[in-house]
Amino acid sequence: MQVEIKNNKIRVPLKGKDEWLVLKPEEQVRQEYICRLVNNYGFDLEQMAQEIQVSNSQRGQGRAMADIVIWKNVKDKRENNSPIIVVECKAEHITVREEDYFQGYNYASWAGADFFVTTNLKETRIFKVVKGKIPKKLEEVVNIPDAKTVNDEKKINELLKQTKAFTRDEFSKLLFKCHNIIRNNDKLSPEAAFDEISKILFIKIRYERINSENQIFSKEAFKNDKASYEKYKPKDGKDFYQFLFEQTKEDFKDDDLFEQTEIIRVRENSFEAIVEELQIYNLSTTSDDVKGIAFEQFLGKTFRGELGQFFTPRTIVDFIVDVLDPQESEIICDPCCGSGGFLIKAFEYVRAKIENEIHLAKEKIKLEYYDAAYEKLSDKKKAEIDETVNDLFSKLNAELDINNPKSRIRELSYDCIFGTDANPRMSRTAKMNMIMHGDGHGGVHHNDGLLNVNGIFENRFDIILTNPPFGSRVEKSLKITEADKYTDIERIKKYRKRYGSDYDEALKQVNDNIDKPLLDLYETGSMSSLTEVLFIERCLNLLKPGGRMGIVLPEGVLNNTNLQKIREYVESRAKILLITSIPQDVFIASGATVKPSLLFFKKFTEEEAKKWKSVSAKAEKDIAKKYEPKTKPILIKLELKGKEAPSNEEKKKLRAELKQIEDTILFEIKAQIKKEFNYQIPIAEVEKAGISSTGSQIENELEPLAKEFRIYREKNKLWTTYIKEINYQIADEEIGRVRIVDGVVSEPEVFYNKSKY
Repeated sequence: MQVEIKNNKIRVPLKGKDEWLVLKPEEQVRQEYICRLVNNYGFDLEQMAQEIQVSNSQRGQGRAMADIVIWKNVKDKRENNSPIIVVECKAEHITVREEDYFQGYNYASWAGADFFVTTNLKETRIFKVVKGKIPKKLEEVVNIPDAKTVNDEKKINELLKQTKAFTRDEFSKLLFKCHNIIRNNDKLSPEAAFDEISKILFIKIRYERINSENQIFSKEAFKNDKASYEKYKPKDGKDFYQFLFEQTKEDFKDDDLFEQTEIIRVRENSFEAIVEELQIYNLSTTSDDVKGIAFEQFLGKTFRGELGQFFTPRTIVDFIVDVLDPQESEIICDPCCGSGGFLIKAFEYVRAKIENEIHLAKEKIKLEYYDAAYEKLSDKKKAEIDETVNDLFSKLNAELDINNPKSRIRELSYDCIFGTDANPRMSRTAKMNMIMHGDGHGGVHHNDGLLNVNGIFENRFDIILTNPPFGSRVEKSLKITEADKYTDIERIKKYRKRYGSDYDEALKQVNDNIDKPLLDLYETGSMSSLTEVLFIERCLNLLKPGGRMGIVLPEGVLNNTNLQKIREYVESRAKILLITSIPQDVFIASGATVKPSLLFFKKFTEEEAKKWKSVSAKAEKDIAKKYEPKTKPILIKLELKGKEAPSNEEKKKLRAELKQIEDTILFEIKAQIKKEFNYQIPIAEVEKAGISSTGSQIENELEPLAKEFRIYREKNKLWTTYIKEINYQIADEEIGRVRIVDGVVSEPEVFYNKSKY
């Protein structure tokens, strides 16, 4: 691609020539960013310099190179005073990650600059420079000063204070502002207004993911595209903003987000006003922890009251995820996902592990290349090593690129996170929430959590985390209907290709039970119609043998005599890992009135299931034989006919006696099973769980409990996960990923596109 040089105002002198020049990708980014600095920020070319190189004696720093340096004014530049901004540019395909810019950041710090900028044009990140030392983590800020404010110390200090936390709050405020635009202009309820915000956010995300010319879905971009659309719009064609929504529905079709007949239910001027408010953010590049936390703040305040049931308090979510300790490649599900809290936390928990491993791999590369010998090399040799290191770093970054089909983050996002919610608003919210936090939304569906859909079916999951609805019941009259059947032939083919014959088996759950009561699908359906009971069985069914589960349940499930059979059913299929009683206060802020407990189970492995069956059969046989001398005579008497038959009064007494013996037999069978299938069940009671009844933050006793449990479960080997390790081997300046699973080492695999990285 070529860069056009037009006049002195935006002209960038290259090799002393004003002509079309073919540039390397990194040169192209540098020149285009200089144009941006001139056009958008008003800087003069005389205030800037390119490719400023300085050697530094600190080992491991490399050849410090600043692509662009900007001074406050020309005088400062001439007198070699400290610049205000240092910019490091990377080719478009390289994702901006702060640990990759140690050279540029070191130079910015050494040069005494206030701002350090990293850019690949599609994404620009700005950090404030901490003077006098180099922190491990850079502090990200919102913007750099423009030419008008660059000499204003007060304005500079304001910009330096506008950190990520500031951006989160601003984004959250902006979402509320958009929400109010709809409520005021279109008179919709808070929940309905939220639905419309979601539609516009989905349009914006789609636009900014696929559009190469206008990276931001701005009001200007909308109007320009609308003008083009209007030229060719048929007489009965949709308004342009409705047309955009139709395209968005089509793109998210496999996610079951919207009904085919759904439209945007706000005026076009409301739509435009919201687009204009949101145009300062590119939702495909804005940092996930900015978008995610801001969106959660918005959700929490929007859905108070009737929808509070869909939000599990964060301290509970954190604790359950910490206890279950999900690992990379484990498949995770929440069949009652609400706003997606459990899935997001699990996604972030595993992603953090992956990111940390990539960071450590980069540190290993730095140690290998920046050794004692490096300092004695010529500048040319240092430059070659720097280029090699940066190239290896960019290849490692491919592991964190969600658009790279071979990356570890892609696998986590698309193959490991699944959820359903029966409430359409909540399933959409969960998807948007996950997109805002970095993705993983593709496995989330609007569907009854008790029924199979996509990859959510029996014996498939390593981990279940959930907070099912309490207290409601599934009516006996509720039947499975034709509407529950999956009929999209193309998607069935796609899922069949993805999941194999297991998917065909999963479809039978609905297809073979049309017009039958939903309760009949579950063994516990004959014992109780409570939703929480059915979801216990559903979760156990979804787990693989040896899979583990954390579930929020009313305390009555543990101590209500009417639910004794349910407890026995669970004990016949899973080991109880931990029971944690928590104060009711935690859920009061979300509108719940039942005292909850947190239960953790591990579904029997195949070996444990065989042992339980064997122990149960032996206990039944042994105890029945023990009481046979008492039961046999009674049964013989009850079978007598004619004159020898006992009277009705005698029969009544005999049956009562038999019932008493049978109860004793059952009790002793259970006692013998527990004796022979014995294991310890940790029980903890927490008085403070991080949230008061008013929703304010208080002491959280769950955090030390999670640490204590980790030590206990590792010592007692409560569950087994394969020892998984990923190493990176370097050969001929290429990196291969090596997987070590349970001691078996794989061949090195290429995980990046060689032509790209």
